[in-house]
Amino acid sequence: MHPISDFPVLPAPVDVPALARQVLLEEADALRDVAQAVAATPDFARCVAALLGLRGRVVATGVGKSAHIASKLVATLNSTGTPALFMHAADAIHGDLGMIQAEDFVIAISKSGDTPEIKVLVPLLRRKGVPLAALVSNADSYLARQAEYVLHAPIRREACPHDLAPTTSTTAAMALGDALAVCLLECRQFSAQDFARLHPGGTLGKKLYLTVGDLSRQNQRPQVGLAAPLREVLFEISGKRLGATAVLGAEGQLAGIITDGDLRRMLGRCQLTELDSLTASDILTPKPATIGQEEFAVEALRLMQQRNITQLIVLENGQFAGFIHLHDLLREGLV
Repeated sequence: MHPISDFPVLPAPVDVPALARQVLLEEADALRDVAQAVAATPDFARCVAALLGLRGRVVATGVGKSAHIASKLVATLNSTGTPALFMHAADAIHGDLGMIQAEDFVIAISKSGDTPEIKVLVPLLRRKGVPLAALVSNADSYLARQAEYVLHAPIRREACPHDLAPTTSTTAAMALGDALAVCLLECRQFSAQDFARLHPGGTLGKKLYLTVGDLSRQNQRPQVGLAAPLREVLFEISGKRLGATAVLGAEGQLAGIITDGDLRRMLGRCQLTELDSLTASDILTPKPATIGQEEFAVEALRLMQQRNITQLIVLENGQFAGFIHLHDLLREGLV
């Protein structure tokens, strides 16, 4: 086998954008065909119903590119509330078949449905008595004829110019697997909170479980009274490093906010002789943007972006509870 570097690189007489567009359109056409096939047969809905009542696990299997599709399907099912395992069809006949238990459900993925590994594996699955679904492009294949459920992913041809490299067929199979997983999560009423419990790590998890309070509790709580002199306001903003301070009324109610920007604007319009007489009530911005501490942190980011600001006052039961700053969201990787 020659390394890639052994082949000469010559200018190809190919309209690359046009070819790429053709590939994408062919695969899009295939997805439309798959959608029609799902609507034309009861097997897909029957398979969903069987999986909803499953007491065991889904075992997805395949060889070659189909094995990669099976592995991806397993990951999607696990992350959306359906326990699943991957079993390579070739490894199954060398011991991995032992992972299948009596209450499991097997989904075998194969474009042709007639590969040697599949023909060896299917009779072994039959002996175990587990339900079998065939996710195939060839609905008249050996695998499809042996399965209780046929998840048909028809394709007219591969997008490869030689009709050889798995391209359209893998797109169709992956999309049909996604449709299966989404139908299951919808039928189970699998919520964003359920999703968060299974994705606690990384940015995705943080978007689904990290709350405003989780971040604001780590910050100081700059605050002054309405009668606070300018000097106190400056010390509070500078000392607590959030670029702003809350202004509270006599009974602790939120009266407004003073930001770095408010101070700059005030200095631009006032005479130096007036500064000593200024209080927080003269400088504040009333009705500042606020957010409840129970809200998700990503909602704080949305509000900041919408209002073009860098901090929000956090409320607990309507009372001042602190600040959340854009830097908090940056630190957590949410921006």
